[in-house]
Order: sequence, then C-alpha cells, then structure tokens
Amino acid sequence: MSIRFLALALAATLVTPQVATAADEALPTLAQLERAARARIKAQPRVDLALPATWPSEPALRLYGPDVPNVVRAMGVVPEAVRPMADMVRAVLFEGSVATSTRAAMGLRVAQILNSPYLAAHMVRVIAVSPEEPAWRTVFRNGDGASVSTRQRLALAYAESLTRDVHGVTDEQFASVRAHFTDSEIVELTIVTAFFNHMARFVEATRLPVEPWALERPATPLPYVVEDKGAPRVGLISDAEIAATTAAAAAAKDPAAQKGGLGLGMANSMRAMFRAPGLALPWRALGTALREHEQVGRDVKLQVSLAVSTMNGCRYCVRHQVLGLRRIGVDPAKLVALQKDDAALTPRERTAVLFARQVTGDPSKVSDADWAALTSEFGPRGAVEVLLQTCTFAFMNRFTDNLKLPSEDEAVKVYQDTYGEQKREEE
Repeated sequence: MSIRFLALALAATLVTPQVATAADEALPTLAQLERAARARIKAQPRVDLALPATWPSEPALRLYGPDVPNVVRAMGVVPEAVRPMADMVRAVLFEGSVATSTRAAMGLRVAQILNSPYLAAHMVRVIAVSPEEPAWRTVFRNGDGASVSTRQRLALAYAESLTRDVHGVTDEQFASVRAHFTDSEIVELTIVTAFFNHMARFVEATRLPVEPWALERPATPLPYVVEDKGAPRVGLISDAEIAATTAAAAAAKDPAAQKGGLGLGMANSMRAMFRAPGLALPWRALGTALREHEQVGRDVKLQVSLAVSTMNGCRYCVRHQVLGLRRIGVDPAKLVALQKDDAALTPRERTAVLFARQVTGDPSKVSDADWAALTSEFGPRGAVEVLLQTCTFAFMNRFTDNLKLPSEDEAVKVYQDTYGEQKREEE
C-alpha cells in the first residue's frame, strides 16, 4: 500500500515555545516533497549504483526494504564503506533510547530545511507505520505539538535549530532539553541531527533516485524504540559504554591504531560521542573505513574540512584541521593566507573546496556542472570521497561546537602558533 505524505502533514511548521521559526514559510511542504520524491524515482544519479559489491543482506541494514537503499548503493565506489554506511543508517533510526518515531520526525524536519525529497520519503515511511503515527500526524497537520510529549517537541525543535546553524541551539533551549533528557540522550539527539545533515547533503549532491519501495509500507514490522516512561533522571552507564570506551582508550595508546590521526589520543569529540555507543561505534567505523582506504590525499581532504568548518564557524573543528594540516607539513604562511582568500590553494584543492562550500550552503542546488567539475579533477571515486569529507564535517561541526566541547591543549597550541598573538587574544 502506498504511503501518502499528506496522511502525515499539510503544514510545514511545528510550533514550539522553545525556538522561533521565522523562516518556516520558505520551507517546502510535505506535499511538495512527496511530489519531488515521486519525480525522483527515475532520476539519473550522479554516481554508479550498480557497481559490483557485496551488498548487506540483513533486513536491518536494508532498512527493512526489499533491496539495498540507494544511500548505501552509492557507497559502492568506496566499497570498504558500504557496510559501515548501512550500519550507521540503521543505528540512527533503531539504536539508543530516544523513540524511533521522534528520530524520524527529526530527520523529516532536516529534510524540509535542506529540501531533500529522498530523506523525506524514508522518514515518512518510518513514521507512517510507527505506533505513534497518529500523534505525529496531528502535530504536522495542525502545526502544534499538543499531541506529543514535551520530550518529542524539544527533540524536534533541537534538530531544527541545530540544522539551521551550528550554534543555533541557545543556552536557554539547551537547558530546556537538559531538563528532560540525560547526557547520553542529548548526545544521541545530537548524533541523529548531525547524521541527517550528513545524509541529506550526500543524497542531494549525488541526486539519488528515490526507491519505489520507500513510498510503500514496510512488509514486516520495524523494530521501533519506544519511549521508556520509567527512565531515571540520570543516565546509568551501560555495558556498551563500558566496552566501547575501554576499547577506544586502548586504541588511543596504540601507535598503529593512531596512524593517520592527529596525535591527540582519544579526542574530546570521541569522549563525548561514546555516551551513545550504539551510534558512536558505527560512525567511527565509517570514518575509519574512509580514512584507511582513501585515494584523495589528506592535504585535499583537510582543506575541505577546514573550509567547511570555517564556513560553519566551528571553533573546535577549525583547530583540529589546522593541527592536521600542520602535521602533514603545510606551511603556516599558507594557512594565514587562506584566511584572506583562496589564492594559496592549488587548483586541485580549490576545486574540492568550492564544491564543499556549495554542498554546505545548499545541497539541493548542486548542479550537473558542479559534479562534472569535481569528477573531472578527482574521478568517480575521488568525487565521492570529497563529498563524504564535506558531509562528515556537516556532522562534526554540529556535534562538537553545539555541545561546546573544549579543544585539546595541543590543538590550541598549534592553532595559536600558526596565527600568532591575535588568536591568543580571541580565545
């Protein structure tokens, strides 16, 4: 049976007391996203979706559909990352303690803001067969949150604020969230929002076709996480957290495991992320697969992540990228010059950086010409690697600076050494 987006919503907005949404009138309605999703079924993707690969066979890694979703197939050009991507998409929806329908509603909100018909179709599919679908239908239809819990309203507003701006969650809004969620759950909300920002940019930049089955009801029940009405006021450390942090701490002391890293051991971003190990582990596995098998050089990738982090104003990630570039021998004078303009970039770096800025600003407006220029310089696989680096920092910027994670001493020192006394005064 076909799922109609209109069964969920006519209104584009969710009114909450936590955040003003003055720009909501510019958002596409769900009816518009449905029409766009149906038109995208036969779209010509910018990447090869039929590359030979060992596709995941488990129902969970196929999102309980009859075939591998295109967001996973698109990784075929980087085959080492196929399974980690499938596992990450699954984990974002079905791991953790925040209700699955709440996470899908957060994803649907991100899809509206970033104009992503592909992401919208999959999120509507999840919500439409959720035990909480009637409540969400009322929320979207009437434009108010009276039918859902305070936690759900806060989660949706959190996703919206964080998607609009890396620093969009105010101290007041964060305090409201913290009054209703444990630290582990806040990390979970942040990872979920950050990953949907990653996913929307990836699927729109590659113009992935919407699978026909994404517009149909799942043939089997989905393993929904539902709200635990008896949750404690503090998060209890789980066996998964104990195991994950123990393994990560050991890896942080292993020179072989640290190869290719920044030399910081376990970065503060990972220390925070392991509060939600069910989501942190697949995210880390995806990053490891991309880094260990990369074909695009670290010099280019770090320039991409520096450009994205600078554009988003992410203090934590800018310092890390400066540290990484210094570690591979980039002249500090070049980094200083890049604060003014792109003249110091090589032509190869400039191609990647200009594309990354386009995806960061508005992924729905990436053109065939933009993709052709990137592919001409880097080839099909290299283009996907550059895009994934861009998407990774759409994620990391929202995770690190939103949570106000402190920079490690070494990252601060190298940053100050690079830019001088002026940067010390700005601290």
